Amino acid sequence: MFTELSITSNFTFLTGASHAEEYVARAAELGLAGLAIADENSVAGVVRAHAAVREIARLVAERERIEARDGPIGPPAPEPRAPEWAHVPRFYPAARLVLREGLVLTALPETRQGWGRLSRLISVGRLRVEKGECDLRLEDLLEGMEEIVLLLHPPEGALRDWKRHAGRLVKGVGGQCYLLMAPRYDGQDAARFDRLAGLAAELGLEPVASALPAMHHARRRRLADVLTAIRQGRRVDELGRAALANGEQRLRSGPEMLRLFAGHEDAVRRTGDVAARLRFSLDELRYEYPSEVSQGETAAQRLRRLAMEGLRWRYPDGAPERVRGMIEHELSLIAKLKYEPYFLTVRDVVAFARSRGILCQGRGSAANSVVCYCLGVTSVSPETGTMVFERFVSEARNEPPDIDVDFEHERREEVIQHIYERYGRHRAGLCATVIHYRGKRAIREVGAAMGLSQDTVGALSSQLWGFFSSSGAVERERMREIGLDPDDRRLRQTMELVREIEGFPRHLSQHVGGFVITEGRLDELVPIENATMEGRTVICWDKDDIDALGILKVDVLALGMLSCLRKAFDLIEQHHGQEHTLASLPPEDPKVYDMLCEADTIGVFQVESRAQMNFLPRMRPRCFYDLVIEVAIIRPGPIQGDMVHPYIRRRNGEETVEFPSDELGRVLGKTLGVPLFQEQAMQIAIIGAGFTPEEADRLRRSLATFKKHGNVSEFRTRFLRGMRANGYDMEFAERCFSQIEGFGSYGFPESHAASFALLVYASAWVKRHHPGIFACALLNAQPMGFYAPAQIVRDAREHGVEVRPVCINASYWDNVMEPDDAGGLALRLGFRQVKGMVEEDAHWITAARGNGYREVSDVWRRAGVAPEVMTRLAEADAFASIDVARRGALWETHAMVGKEALPLFAGDMEGEAVFEPAVHLPAMTTGEEVVEDYVSMRLSLKAHPLALLRDLLTPSGPVDRGDPSKRQSAALDAVSPGADAGAFGGSVAKSEK
Repeated sequence: MFTELSITSNFTFLTGASHAEEYVARAAELGLAGLAIADENSVAGVVRAHAAVREIARLVAERERIEARDGPIGPPAPEPRAPEWAHVPRFYPAARLVLREGLVLTALPETRQGWGRLSRLISVGRLRVEKGECDLRLEDLLEGMEEIVLLLHPPEGALRDWKRHAGRLVKGVGGQCYLLMAPRYDGQDAARFDRLAGLAAELGLEPVASALPAMHHARRRRLADVLTAIRQGRRVDELGRAALANGEQRLRSGPEMLRLFAGHEDAVRRTGDVAARLRFSLDELRYEYPSEVSQGETAAQRLRRLAMEGLRWRYPDGAPERVRGMIEHELSLIAKLKYEPYFLTVRDVVAFARSRGILCQGRGSAANSVVCYCLGVTSVSPETGTMVFERFVSEARNEPPDIDVDFEHERREEVIQHIYERYGRHRAGLCATVIHYRGKRAIREVGAAMGLSQDTVGALSSQLWGFFSSSGAVERERMREIGLDPDDRRLRQTMELVREIEGFPRHLSQHVGGFVITEGRLDELVPIENATMEGRTVICWDKDDIDALGILKVDVLALGMLSCLRKAFDLIEQHHGQEHTLASLPPEDPKVYDMLCEADTIGVFQVESRAQMNFLPRMRPRCFYDLVIEVAIIRPGPIQGDMVHPYIRRRNGEETVEFPSDELGRVLGKTLGVPLFQEQAMQIAIIGAGFTPEEADRLRRSLATFKKHGNVSEFRTRFLRGMRANGYDMEFAERCFSQIEGFGSYGFPESHAASFALLVYASAWVKRHHPGIFACALLNAQPMGFYAPAQIVRDAREHGVEVRPVCINASYWDNVMEPDDAGGLALRLGFRQVKGMVEEDAHWITAARGNGYREVSDVWRRAGVAPEVMTRLAEADAFASIDVARRGALWETHAMVGKEALPLFAGDMEGEAVFEPAVHLPAMTTGEEVVEDYVSMRLSLKAHPLALLRDLLTPSGPVDRGDPSKRQSAALDAVSPGADAGAFGGSVAKSEK
């Protein structure tokens, strides 16, 4: 049987015209013995093909099992139904190596050692150059390519140089090399094959046949040309010879290849001989975790010791018996599944952060466990009742648990660099994120390639939601509404191609923080390359690929609220002498819940949106678990699944809480019968529909947050059949599945909700008891959250906090708390609030002021900052405390700019050599002051912008019903005579955003 050994997938970006999964499905249909995905200097797409083969094998095996039990399958068929595949093809990971010398080779590893060599080779080429490039040389191959089969592609250019380099290669690798023969479908293939056979004999190589497919089916030819046009920055009708002449460069069956290679059939049959040498499978890449053995202790011994030490730390008066039982159970399960190194790795990363005073909080499927609580990974106490450890860490799910750790967003880079330093860049790297074609990008790039005008492309992309979320009839109507003809041939083809390219990989970026850490060399597991950001290296697989292979990943994420809370805790300790951590805050404070019930949550983590503010008075949280539900329920998934209103009705006693069975009652009891969490969806599938743990895990994956193609509907028939078989009412089953399906867009795990709920409580506690400190920390942690500085400051003042302006003699870079006149604390705005200021200049100003500045020129002379910085300070009215008004300060700073520009006439810096007459500048109106405040600082302490217009407004609108332009002009004159409407409107709009 024929094996296709050199396929180009769409992970050769903007070249391959088919997904790896499509090649696998097509190979199964054609009855190929096997296939190899070989992208250019990359193995980015091989995991997807590997996973697709595994899925086909699973579906075929299930089909055979059902047929053996029930006879041939007839309608209705189980979903998903496997097509009538002849068999399951084998998959061989590979890469197409393009060398600087002009040689092109397909490299196929024979063994795990061969894969390691190939991975290191690609890493060498990638690390030499910037992200996205690869510089491989013949010498790199000759240094060691044992246990790798090489298919040498014939030359397309000068034969003499190619022969010389090919001869060196053949001499160096011996019997590992073959000459690849592929048709060009130009009528000259028979003669070409004869010449290539002679070339192979001359080099002492055996020929091997390949169709060199760039698409899985001929219908992708149009898309292949569009990809070429995008890559080359041209229109499709300008491609010329760069366009495909036909659709023949596709995946071929064995009989087709024998026909194409008539007279050279041995080259086709030889693919089987080559495939027989390839024993490596990506499954062998599993379980390469760091051993985390330290000072003679095994990983298991070290984990138990640290957990017990943490138990004494968390419970100085002795742990409850229930907690002791839980930790023993978890340690036993971790030992049975050999996950100790994973937990130790996460613990060590967290321990480093804590040693540096970096606030962090773990979350994820295993983070909310007693073990992680004792290791310091999470601060969610077992007493909260949210421990869901075994629902994910189980024998049925033989893969690493998932733990995400959030760190202060301003200091996460310290943690990242520590991981690189501790494990070495040869053992640690960030995951990739595959940037796919989505809506607007697809329309823009395909539209340009198809020759649409910029106006047309702009109109299409701006109306994207109308095209992609509705039926064809509605789409046509939307096109007519924006002045486009839906029957135009070019436009119709463009939209077809846009739909076809959607989901194609565009390029690789770096994951927000997913680290792969290995015991051995990471570059022997997967190729490493440079990231765009300096000091970072990444691998070419994304988190889905890592999950598919069961490879360890530790998510080192950034969270702005942790930066805010760290700053708040430091301020509380500094001014009140109270030391707090996330775990030591006074629990279940009624005053905090009272504040939440009133929706007084500006700046509070996760519950500051308008949707959450509207829901809080209805939810009326009174305990920690209410916050867990609050975090999870106002999400696209539960809202789309119609879970919000039923839950509230049941919570308020307006609807009876009923369960169809005791088993499901135990699953849904905490959420009043409404499935809100991913864990509950899995349990419903297992208990109610009879899913196996493996099937439930596939359901979980389809529910995964931010999944690019989460597809829950494929489980529908299986789910409904199982519910019916277990005696559940079909109406209830339909409703359950509809709610579960809502998770397809965004389903929230209970473990994540519990970790976030702790941050909700912590931020609400600080806001309730220390509103000034909370506002100060929130401003110092910007940019983050929903609200602009103006709204944060206004909210603080409404809570009785005195807020003081930026002052040249009292402000620092950060906002600070200082004693007020009543024995409390006032919030002093810092230089960071001034637009255009940088931290270094602020430090120079504070370091040089000594006993204070008396004149504007003092700052320039003593701090040595640039005149432009002086101008920004003047615009922010920072000199008001030394009795220099904004306009006067600006007048003086502009004189400094003149002195710096004309040093010959500058005279003495004190101004003794040059005398200027006194200038009397008109005082600014309040409206003008407010406008300038918003322009320079995005906030004003002098007045709210609308307060200046209040006399012109009534509850029903402006008093003047005349010309709108006159009303606007009158309003602006009232605020600031001659003020620029654009500047005022823009500033206020930004502040109120």
